[in-house]
Amino acid sequence: MTFEFTKEQEMLLKMLKEFSANEVAPLADELDKTGRFPQETVEKMAKLGLMGLNVPKEYGGAGLSDVCKVMAISEIAKACASTAEMFAVHLLVNYIITKFGNEEQKKKYLGMACSGYVGAFALTEPNAGSDAGSLQTTAVADGDYYVLNGSKCFISNLGKEEGAYAVVIALTDRVKKNHGGMTAFLVDRNTPGFVVGKLEEKMGIHGASVSELILQDCRVHKSTILGKVGDGFKVAMGGLDSGRIGIAAQACGEAEAALNAAVEYAKQRVQFGKPIADKQGLQFYLADMATRVEAAYLLTYKAAELLDNKKYAGKNASMAKYYASETANWVAAKALQIHGGYGYMKDYAIERIYRDARILTIYEGTSEVQKTVISRALLK
Repeated sequence: MTFEFTKEQEMLLKMLKEFSANEVAPLADELDKTGRFPQETVEKMAKLGLMGLNVPKEYGGAGLSDVCKVMAISEIAKACASTAEMFAVHLLVNYIITKFGNEEQKKKYLGMACSGYVGAFALTEPNAGSDAGSLQTTAVADGDYYVLNGSKCFISNLGKEEGAYAVVIALTDRVKKNHGGMTAFLVDRNTPGFVVGKLEEKMGIHGASVSELILQDCRVHKSTILGKVGDGFKVAMGGLDSGRIGIAAQACGEAEAALNAAVEYAKQRVQFGKPIADKQGLQFYLADMATRVEAAYLLTYKAAELLDNKKYAGKNASMAKYYASETANWVAAKALQIHGGYGYMKDYAIERIYRDARILTIYEGTSEVQKTVISRALLK
């Protein structure tokens, strides 16, 4: 199966390449060193329509496809993994609100998203990672309101100031739990009791905000419910296909960045009187790396195309996320090896790329979870 871009997609790709090279890449090292959130980049992305890329046109967005989303995230990821991570999670939240939100919620939050207000997705808890059904955060009904109490962890797009709203999954029925016992809420950051806790210090993606979320008697109106009471697990799982395709796209971009860095270094580095690119052993490394990167892209675009055509994409989304994330780590490791001792030093981008890639096999479902999804689909 081959994927050919339309003229409009080719134009989008050209714009993305220029934007990534001119606006995103120059900040990558600084964000890695300082850990600050790239707010100025978010504002520029909003002006270009990227923050509302997958928002329907009637709500102010570009109304573009998941295939276009893959193009956008991967190009941003080639320049800066931190910015790509923020972007991928933001587009996931857009997708969830578009799919499950009512008209009032769509007008408010999708409008905010297009304007550059970053959204977060709060599912994970200290004892509920891969096992989402074990979450403990509660939402207790009180007239026309619900009172939320609990603690979330590793929440992307929540920082000191960033993260204007979050999709929060909480228990409304402790007996049913994931089978109708969870409910999704759209909670504004300025809601009393919505407390951004510890900001995580991470191995990589330093410019991407990840924090703890503490809900202390956080009182929200029933109008904040996404879907219906009891739809929380459905909402959380309903966003997974799009979310996994987004992280697969990020992985493709990071893998390609590592490959490109290795190719350039191999051509420039001279040992024993010749560029190391002349060594057949390294040529074989590069061939393997390029083949895996190409395969990762094809898997990811296929999953995106299935989702665009409203076909079952669960297995393919997991295949794309599993293969692309493992590929990004493998290619980054080989690229660092090609750089030799210099690859271990912060003077070269591959050191950052190597660290940034490590999270890809963990978040939005570990590689082990993806293999479980794939095998279940095969054995049905």
